Amino acid sequence: MMESPVLPKRWKVSAPELIAETFSSRIWKVVREDGSPAIVKALKPFDDVEDELRGEHYLSWRRGEGAVRLLGRDGHSMLLEYAGDRLLSHELADEGDNAAAAIAADVMAKLFAPSKHPFPPELQPLRTRFASLFKKARADLDAGADSLYVEAAATAERLLADPHDIKPLHGDLHHDNIIHGPRGWLAIDPKGVLGDPGFDAANILYNPLERDDLCSDAERIAHMAELFAKTLGQTPRAILDHAIAYGCLSASWHHEDANADDESRELSIATAIQAVRLGF
Repeated sequence: MMESPVLPKRWKVSAPELIAETFSSRIWKVVREDGSPAIVKALKPFDDVEDELRGEHYLSWRRGEGAVRLLGRDGHSMLLEYAGDRLLSHELADEGDNAAAAIAADVMAKLFAPSKHPFPPELQPLRTRFASLFKKARADLDAGADSLYVEAAATAERLLADPHDIKPLHGDLHHDNIIHGPRGWLAIDPKGVLGDPGFDAANILYNPLERDDLCSDAERIAHMAELFAKTLGQTPRAILDHAIAYGCLSASWHHEDANADDESRELSIATAIQAVRLGF
């Protein structure tokens, strides 16, 4: 049986119930003093704990606009608003992909709404986030391979050199990180990145992970490009460029982990997106 977490007395929460565990954290549902639920996210000591801590700074800055509220922090643990239990993936299954995409666009619009507060300095610059793609592209070039990684790295360089806008980004927006509850649809589990909002739209095109049929569908790709372009004030071409760059970045992470199946999946979808991009 999992040992209960040590919870700071000042949080005034009780009855922890473990509801999820990932490689990076344990998620506990707790009860606040007024009887309402909340979430405690306790980070494990792993290599990339900084990635999660940047997300904490992002949530603090967003102050509940489009994202779950950060209610407290203690070391590597966060007390978070209870966002609900209906995932965007549930909405997709029940109401269809277009309905889910429209909700994702609405959440993005809220996440990118203007804020009078300065950007957190702890956020990771988007160029730094792309490091693995640039490394893989250099290795391919050195080996004489003119790969999709090389093309995507050139696209990423172009996007980074001339961003449409620079804002705090969620960094990992997808169908299991958008949840419906008492305050409507909210984003959870941000990474805390700083750069062009097109990066946040890109991830949605590769999700849900178990729906390769959807993610590779040309009509769906084009629809999302047009929808998110309108949301972010960009062109569909720019959204598709971000999606190609993002997919190859994700593939490069899988390559580093020697995860050939997931690397191949991301490259396959990136290729489908590239084919649609040629038509815009």
